[in-house]
Amino acid sequence: MEKTFDLVIFGGTGDLSCRKLIPALYNGFQANLISPESRIFLTSRRPLEVDVRAWLATVLDRFPPACGVTPGGIDAFAKLVKDVLVELNQPSPGWQELAGHLLPASDRPLVHFLAIPPKLFASTCVLLGQHGLSHEHARVVVEKPLGHDRESADAINREIGEHFSEAQTFRIDHYLGKEAVQNLLALRFSNFVFEKLWNASCVDHIQITIAEQVGLHGRGGFYEGVGATRDMVQNHLLQLLCLVAMEPPALLDAGSIREEKLKVLRCLEPLEGEAIERRVVRGQYEDGAVDGTAVTGYTDDLQIRESQTETFVALEARIENWRWSGVPFYLRTGKRLPRRFAEIVIQFKTLPQSFQDAWAGRVAPNRFVISLQPDDRLAMRLMVNDHTRERDHLREVELNLDLTYGENVPRRGPYLRLILDAVDNDQRLFVHRDEVDLAWAWVDRIIQHWNASAEPPLVYAAGTWGPYEAHDLIKRSGRTWSNGLGPINGGSH
Repeated sequence: MEKTFDLVIFGGTGDLSCRKLIPALYNGFQANLISPESRIFLTSRRPLEVDVRAWLATVLDRFPPACGVTPGGIDAFAKLVKDVLVELNQPSPGWQELAGHLLPASDRPLVHFLAIPPKLFASTCVLLGQHGLSHEHARVVVEKPLGHDRESADAINREIGEHFSEAQTFRIDHYLGKEAVQNLLALRFSNFVFEKLWNASCVDHIQITIAEQVGLHGRGGFYEGVGATRDMVQNHLLQLLCLVAMEPPALLDAGSIREEKLKVLRCLEPLEGEAIERRVVRGQYEDGAVDGTAVTGYTDDLQIRESQTETFVALEARIENWRWSGVPFYLRTGKRLPRRFAEIVIQFKTLPQSFQDAWAGRVAPNRFVISLQPDDRLAMRLMVNDHTRERDHLREVELNLDLTYGENVPRRGPYLRLILDAVDNDQRLFVHRDEVDLAWAWVDRIIQHWNASAEPPLVYAAGTWGPYEAHDLIKRSGRTWSNGLGPINGGSH
């Protein structure tokens, strides 16, 4: 169904807009999810060197959307897009121009997407309020990182809150918009069998990994002094943990889902002192090779002598409630790892009694795999008899649970889905202010401990799975990291 709305992308010619937002919006337009009457305004401090149509063609050539690009498609899409010159920290003529375009249509949904540094959030919201652009049909979408600790995040939220209510504020986490995450919620809360298995009686442990092959990837100025814990653990990994661990909500509305996520964050066992030493590993990549190509270490990438910034974190979290008592959650993220993937693995317990001696081959525990990148995929891994071998030989097969498999239906992708949810004023996949606060409170203890100890991060060679201590972290309990459970050849769908 086509939606008609106005969208303002602050930082409209920046990296996030070019890489993610413009391709997503083009994809939505071609899929008839965005009407030709919609308008997209791109703000910047400097004028484009070419016209909007030529600029869009260049962007979509560098970052092609899933639907493909045609000259006619760009021509039609370009009619929606206009660039506007504005200063984000002081009044400028562009603000009057922007208001002149938007205020006559103030009865339609208006989405302000702040694809800009957090230090500009407050001044941008002030100027939006001064020009009447924070009205009842307006919403503001803010990207992470939201602050660098609990105190700074609270200050940003208070500044935004002076001009936009909590109901108008959409804190985006694009991992929550992925297809596999949506299917996870549907499977858990609409199928009796999954809910019966989803607890400490059946689950041995859970792994959540976001692995990256790239290094700084042009983000050196931002990343130094921030690190993987602030950049990934505080938001993406803890949000995914909440969705996996939450109780069934009373209703499938934003308030009910957020309340269950908040309960999980409140039940996270605090990591302090000696527990951090045992259950958290941080590292920093040095020279190595990724996919056979030699790459330099973190400090060489930044051209600095030394740094305390971690590019890798692995930790064991515990949730102190009846459902998850005793079940470890292993969270891991890092740069310059051997493979790019994001994955949640729910590993079930082994059978208390098994005919191991009678069966040839390894008996692997059942695992539910939620793959978020490079592909959205849901699968259950089971043991069956291997009919190609001698009697009583087992093999592992995969039951593919992706309900869109084989359908010729374009997927929205996370950014398009979340933008359209903001248009619909649907906050179910967005992060509440209280979630940000509790997540920072949990993470701050770890970072403060590191700052007090002054111990440098452990080193690991680029192209490896992080410091050896990360292997020990999970190996101590007889477990191993999954390192990306790709599809099994011959698995059933």
